[in-house]
Amino acid sequence: MSIFKDKVLLITGGTGSFGNAVLNRFLRTDIKEIRVFSRDEKKQDDMRHDFQARMPEVAHKIKFFIGDVRDLQSCRNAMPGVDYIFHAAALKQVPSCEFFPMEAVKTNVIGTDNILTAAIEHKVKSVICLSTDKAAYPINAMGITKAIEEKIAVAKSRYSGETKICCTRYGNVMCSRGSVIPLWIDQIRNGNPITLTEPSMTRFIMSLEEAVDLVLFAFEHGQNGDILVQKAPACTIQTQAEAVCELFGGKKEDIKVIGIRHGEKMYETLLTNEECAKAEDMGDFYRVPADNRGLNYDKFFKEGEAERNLLTEFNSNNTRMLTVEETKAKIAALTYIQNELSGVGNLV
Repeated sequence: MSIFKDKVLLITGGTGSFGNAVLNRFLRTDIKEIRVFSRDEKKQDDMRHDFQARMPEVAHKIKFFIGDVRDLQSCRNAMPGVDYIFHAAALKQVPSCEFFPMEAVKTNVIGTDNILTAAIEHKVKSVICLSTDKAAYPINAMGITKAIEEKIAVAKSRYSGETKICCTRYGNVMCSRGSVIPLWIDQIRNGNPITLTEPSMTRFIMSLEEAVDLVLFAFEHGQNGDILVQKAPACTIQTQAEAVCELFGGKKEDIKVIGIRHGEKMYETLLTNEECAKAEDMGDFYRVPADNRGLNYDKFFKEGEAERNLLTEFNSNNTRMLTVEETKAKIAALTYIQNELSGVGNLV
């Protein structure tokens, strides 16, 4: 029996890479309905035709809702009958958020507040908010707005009643929409050198399937107000670029360094030192429970919290670093890459 048996799942930003991955995994299970909530009717129409062609026997389970997380009423319109929500709608391109930070605020901050407000009103059972490593020690507008998203989720969890609210925080998802690997593949095929920002820059890497696994782990094991983090490996941007060159016949000696872009960091953090003080090691994941102390600060003049974990900051410089061969194997296992190598093209 599936945990989604006869349930209704709503995915915000559902036409994106994550939404497609969820649909591909769960549409053929005993789930009752998956609602795709987004503002782009063209992407919804493309998705509708894609799944009708590939999964005609279950495509009727997908229901499309045109709306915008920035508008509370359109969020409310999608909620009746919903059991669970995966909140994936976001502005996530670092440079564009640097140039238009208020647009990031409207989607990532106000949009999250709207979704959670509507979910609590309609007594949705669980909401999982998708966050990013850039929310830890944020220096760019995207990371700052995602950090506020997490704060809103934790704050709302304190009075969410029947609705469980959790966040998942993860690093770069390989071959997701707007990510660098598809760009590199195009550059190689067009006879151009691969362009990378800074060779020694490190990034956590994970597949779309692993991103879905993290959300499902939070869904099944997270408690109200938790932030869940996967213990992902990392590699340098140089290592990743060389792996793609080896897979697609690019020339490693022609790799072109173009410099760090607006708002980028040399390494990313999934778990801050401050969060390590109370984080729980759950095997392949870390759980950061909500700080549910009240606003009565006076008591802490008399009593505080002396206990602290021995964990230290978990970042893309001190996690397990992949070699070129390991990175190549991880990339080659992706469905997107297998389709590209076979000439089928991307089906996501």
